[in-house]
Amino acid sequence: MMESGIKKLQDLREKLLEGGGKDRIEAQHSKGKQTARERVLRLLDEGSFVEIDAFMTHRHSDFGMDKSRPLGDGLVAGFGKIDGRRVCVFAQDFTVLGGSFGEVAGQKVAKIMDLAMDAGVPVIGLNDSGGARIQEGVSSLAAYGELFYRNTLASGVVPQISVMLGPCAGGAVYSPALTDFVVMTKDISNMFITGPEVIKTVTGEVVDTETLGGAGAHSTISGVAHFATGSEDESFAVVRTLLSYLPSNNAEAAPLVETADDPWRMDTELNTIVPPESNSAYDMKEIITRVFDRGTFFEVMENFAQNAVIGFARLHGQSVGVVAQQPAVMGGAIDINAADKMARFIRFCDAFNLPLITFSDSPGFLPGVAQEHGGIIRHGAKIVYAFSEATVPKLTVITRKGYGGAYIVMSSKHIHADLVFAWPSAEIAVMGAEGAVNILYRKELTSAEKPEEERARLVAEFREKFSNPYRAAALGYVDDVIIPAETRPRLIAALELLRDKQSSQPTKKHGCMPL
Repeated sequence: MMESGIKKLQDLREKLLEGGGKDRIEAQHSKGKQTARERVLRLLDEGSFVEIDAFMTHRHSDFGMDKSRPLGDGLVAGFGKIDGRRVCVFAQDFTVLGGSFGEVAGQKVAKIMDLAMDAGVPVIGLNDSGGARIQEGVSSLAAYGELFYRNTLASGVVPQISVMLGPCAGGAVYSPALTDFVVMTKDISNMFITGPEVIKTVTGEVVDTETLGGAGAHSTISGVAHFATGSEDESFAVVRTLLSYLPSNNAEAAPLVETADDPWRMDTELNTIVPPESNSAYDMKEIITRVFDRGTFFEVMENFAQNAVIGFARLHGQSVGVVAQQPAVMGGAIDINAADKMARFIRFCDAFNLPLITFSDSPGFLPGVAQEHGGIIRHGAKIVYAFSEATVPKLTVITRKGYGGAYIVMSSKHIHADLVFAWPSAEIAVMGAEGAVNILYRKELTSAEKPEEERARLVAEFREKFSNPYRAAALGYVDDVIIPAETRPRLIAALELLRDKQSSQPTKKHGCMPL
């Protein structure tokens, strides 16, 4: 009996590998797409995948559903390892009923997410689905609700990563949107609430799927996707790299790895990166790559709101989150999209114990009617809130402009950054010298015999008095003025001091962030 039982199990396992059948697997491959199991095995360390609930089948009979009860019901779930670290994973199988999400799929994902939270390990979802299973009616909708609920419970507990490898439409898009990072694969993945057909019917507007919700649209315009890759293998590589910077859960410290990069290394090129003219652009990423451990800066949302820069890096081997402004784009002014981009990243880093290193060059918030009516006040307040509530070590370097409210929100001493350093090129004031002079000396300039000469004199006087870091340093708002080349060792020393930082917050259920 045992032998026949083993033979039956082996046969069933072979059947599992067939997915929705040879023809559908070939159709999947013809689109340049892998099957669910192929994807899982490609993502995880070789031989580490352990599948669960492989034999579950649906229990519905409407619309001829009783004629086919495929094993696994179009979803592969289980656990394994990535670079030796434990993870949970689920993958929608498009070869089985179009990867449609029904009652059983919901139960399987709910179980694997519960396991991930109990075990304290990241969970990765590989999405490729035609959406809710219409034949199952409200049961399918209930399954999505259970998934959304667990995405919310897991938020801030274990890292959640969504990899988009096919279609994702309607209510299904809210699960990826609730996760920490969305990786979209160009040409084969898309996300949208209402498809091109519905949009055409309702508005008359004609738009194709890629333009509406492809990887390009979501990584540059909407900000839904954090990464856009050229292939499935590139998407998996992004996941592996991303996880290398993250702790497995919120109770762990940021990962620490060995590095050969000298902690006392000083890069004298930093001394000349910032132009002497305050209105000249420079590339903040060049500063970032020179300060942190060589080759470790991993940018997030690279093509969205490029006036802000966020990403992960290592500082003497320790993972940190980097938040910066980009003077090469819009002068580094903060707009609605940049505010959202920075605030969400700050909160993620705080949730998972990643120290925050901020490089501030703040000319101000982007002016304009569109920004005001779009809610720049509300969106800008998110940055203040995120930095203020963060309890991880917070270090700030002011490289040049620190003007007005934008100076305050970028992890200034006033919202309790732990240590603030300024370069000699820093200008910390309510506004730039030219604007201040035009307001403060309006009457004098109007009556001056040579107004342009007088304006130039007053600007130079104002700049000498206020447009430097020393007045702020004298008041204790800047902890030290440093030579740019010293930035790396000073940050490393500060991070070492704050490694075991303890911070208490008022007792409350939660705050009310200005969403």
